[in-house]
Amino acid sequence: MNIQSFDVTIIGGGLVGLALASALADSDLTVAVIEGKTPNVTITPEHYIRVSALSQASKNLLINIGAWPYISNNRHQPYSAMSVWEKDSFGKIAFDASTLKSTEEQSLGTIVENNIVQQALWKTVEAASNVTIFNPFHCQSVAMGEREAWITLVGANDDNKHLTQSLTSKLVVGADGANSWLRRQADIQLTSWDYGHNAVVATIETDMPHDNTARQIFSPEGILAFLPLSESSSSSDTQSSSHLCSIVWSLAPDDAQELQACDELEFNRRLTAAFDNRLGYCQVKSPRGVFPLTMRYAQSFVKQRVALIGDAAHTIHPLAGLGANLGFLDAAALAQELLEKHKQGKDIGELSSLRYFERWRKSEAMQMIATMEGFKQLFAGSNPVKKLIRDIGLVAVDKVKPAKEVFIKHAMGLTDDLPDLAKKIYKERS
Repeated sequence: MNIQSFDVTIIGGGLVGLALASALADSDLTVAVIEGKTPNVTITPEHYIRVSALSQASKNLLINIGAWPYISNNRHQPYSAMSVWEKDSFGKIAFDASTLKSTEEQSLGTIVENNIVQQALWKTVEAASNVTIFNPFHCQSVAMGEREAWITLVGANDDNKHLTQSLTSKLVVGADGANSWLRRQADIQLTSWDYGHNAVVATIETDMPHDNTARQIFSPEGILAFLPLSESSSSSDTQSSSHLCSIVWSLAPDDAQELQACDELEFNRRLTAAFDNRLGYCQVKSPRGVFPLTMRYAQSFVKQRVALIGDAAHTIHPLAGLGANLGFLDAAALAQELLEKHKQGKDIGELSSLRYFERWRKSEAMQMIATMEGFKQLFAGSNPVKKLIRDIGLVAVDKVKPAKEVFIKHAMGLTDDLPDLAKKIYKERS
């Protein structure tokens, strides 16, 4: 059996795994990507219901690794403002990119359908001479040796003939999602808790235009976010007024299942009322998806010859749409560390070579998990004293410009400890 050897083997060809492969493209490292499904490269007129609110830091990464041109030529919606309020209350806060004096950016972030981002990254990886894609292949086994890992793959060719492939790799990276196969094989334990909510996601149309603004309302029943979408596939039309939004509605599981099952008229009525009629009457324009919300945090992000990134390492509440952004920063940070250690002549799969990455990203993930949990607990329930305190707090922050700028910069992902690829370098990729 033919055995191929690589420096880095990435299990999972989703957003985060492909971002890591793209970040390592055109380097001296040889990279393998194992993915069981081939992305559909056709952009349908209907919007995909899973979207990401990409921060400015994530956009910087996608520009620097060469994936952004494909996204910019397809549907994407920059948003320049954000509005947050509490239902039946005076508590509210609004953010606007134009108020930031310390940055020249004109938007807080960009809403992009996940399949468009994946397709852009897939094309970027396919063009990289040092990256080999094994697709459609699944991992059957992995064994850790002293100086390398041994991986057995199973798959099928175009004639549906059964195929096997063996690889060796100095490092195996788990980018294979919340139920990571590699995490289980490496016996890395998981801390988790159920948020007690499911997320209802769908594409909806509103009477009034979204005005390039992301909106979020807190109520005792849950959290409802309206993320603006672009109606056009043309990059020149993304700033035009649109009436399409992607919703993420966090609710108790029974309520979420009921909303998925009810007829469209009832869903539209309840959605419009839940959103305080802010954009007029709302009409669902897609199937409704329901996804359970669970916090997960791997107790180790690395072991000898193993690293975890993205949802394989952590999942958080979609309160601020930051899950994909955390994963992208994992990919950028790991790429930076691997390239640096390789340049120094060190074994990139040694545990000692991976420790700094683990400390860096575990700290960031834990801070984000704690922040999201704090927000969730703060806005949970309708206790009048608690409600008054949080409303006063929202209004106070809204009035204090320095505090608002800190919030805005965090929402844009522009923190002090960014990987180089997430900074505004905008290097050229040939």
